[in-house]
Amino acid sequence: MTDIVVPTLGESVTEATVGQWLKSAGDAVKKDEVLVELETDKVSVEVSASEDGVLSEIVAKEGDTVDIGALLGRLNANGAAKPAPAKEAPKAEAKAEPKAEPKAAEAKPAASSGGGASTDVKVPVMGESVAEGTIANFAKKVGESVKKDETIAEIETDKVALEVPAPADGVILEWLVKEGDSVTPGSVIARIGASGAAPAKAAEAPAKAEAPKAAAQPAATGDRPVSPSVRRISTEAGVSASDIPGTGRDGRATKADALAYVNQPKASASTMPDTAAKPPRETGPREERVRMTRLRQTIARRLKEAQDTAAMLTTFNDVDMSAIMDLRKQHQDAFVAKHGIKLGFMSFFVKACVNALKEVPAVNAEIDGQDVIYKNYYDIGVAVGTEKGLVVPVVRDADDLSLAGIEKAIAALGKKARDGDLTIGDMQGGTFTISNGGIYGSLMSTPILNPPQSGVLGMHRIEDKPIVRNGQIVIKPMMYLALSYDHRIVDGKEAVTFLVRVKEALEDPERMLLEV
Repeated sequence: MTDIVVPTLGESVTEATVGQWLKSAGDAVKKDEVLVELETDKVSVEVSASEDGVLSEIVAKEGDTVDIGALLGRLNANGAAKPAPAKEAPKAEAKAEPKAEPKAAEAKPAASSGGGASTDVKVPVMGESVAEGTIANFAKKVGESVKKDETIAEIETDKVALEVPAPADGVILEWLVKEGDSVTPGSVIARIGASGAAPAKAAEAPAKAEAPKAAAQPAATGDRPVSPSVRRISTEAGVSASDIPGTGRDGRATKADALAYVNQPKASASTMPDTAAKPPRETGPREERVRMTRLRQTIARRLKEAQDTAAMLTTFNDVDMSAIMDLRKQHQDAFVAKHGIKLGFMSFFVKACVNALKEVPAVNAEIDGQDVIYKNYYDIGVAVGTEKGLVVPVVRDADDLSLAGIEKAIAALGKKARDGDLTIGDMQGGTFTISNGGIYGSLMSTPILNPPQSGVLGMHRIEDKPIVRNGQIVIKPMMYLALSYDHRIVDGKEAVTFLVRVKEALEDPERMLLEV
């Protein structure tokens, strides 16, 4: 008997609500088949069977609140033949069982292709809110030997590239997916057998991959039960849940079906040749067509969603950088000698923004449905340009860090971004973003929000300009600042006040450091 328990649900999530059981007590299930869907305050989590068997008991009912590790139900691993006694006498079943069991036993060695037990390679958890990824490449081929924890594949998600390690020593028996395939956390992508095991025939893998696609033709949801996650997604997207084609049990729509359905119109409008949209044009002799990476596709989608969702507006101001530049020049050598890192501009901007966010909390908040969530912590995202695209790693609890602490955190995150070592955790949970276009020479811009945040500050290049001070024209190093904000939650007065407070803090850094 195997217990079905609530898995780890993600950072800061301690409980969930049982949304929908996709199997009933007594139903036969296959390994990795989804049994029940759990709803948290952030995401929907699917709990799958750990092995073949029969769902013998359901302990937690739909609507129950359960903690991590709580018992959801029980799975009888030897229950594949359990329904048989109702149809045949026990004696008959006793004779039948030996015939049925060897076939199942023979199938496993065939799958492992070596006579020994094989080890499944599963897609690891990709991080909060990341429901799928794309197989970017295989580091090992079928038949090659691998060591435990050796990287055998790379998965590209919306945010970062994720390495898949080998769970055990052995030989790659077969790949169950192809490069470019979409995969979800927990799905099996390969099998590893003991050294000396014969790999599966290359022709078998495509057959296995094709079978589910052919069998999973979606059926209209109609009047069938709708899970909470499907209902929430359809409501937020403004579509009817009954219109979503379902691939789940009895034709029910799953969360994946709902996400695919609500996202389909955006993709199909520009890519499907059988619609009114113009099909991809032919490339010329001096042109090259390259498919966008998943990260670039996500950047494009999220930036467009930000424009479509938020009432985005930008306000501008300029700041005299003389005081910051003089302070850096005066103390740079001592700062480097003590802290081992240079004193840059970004730490001052982070400090200035934190002070302003404390005074104007709406810029540090987010909209959640009909509610506003005010955040009493300051995790500042710092936009970093890489070869693969723009990423926004987060400096945690920036209000508790010194200037040196902020500089070190930014330098460490920047290095990880350039080396491709950023993790999902490095980019989650930001409350406000700073983007420095000035390092590329930008004079002025209107930065786009990083949802669900309500504000983003744009920095620009420093230029010597004539300004009037005390009736005299003087030359000062000036920088334009731009604050883009969500007008649904931040009023114009609040936005202007925020930007003025940033300007004042930068022009008089002593007051900022003294918090006066």
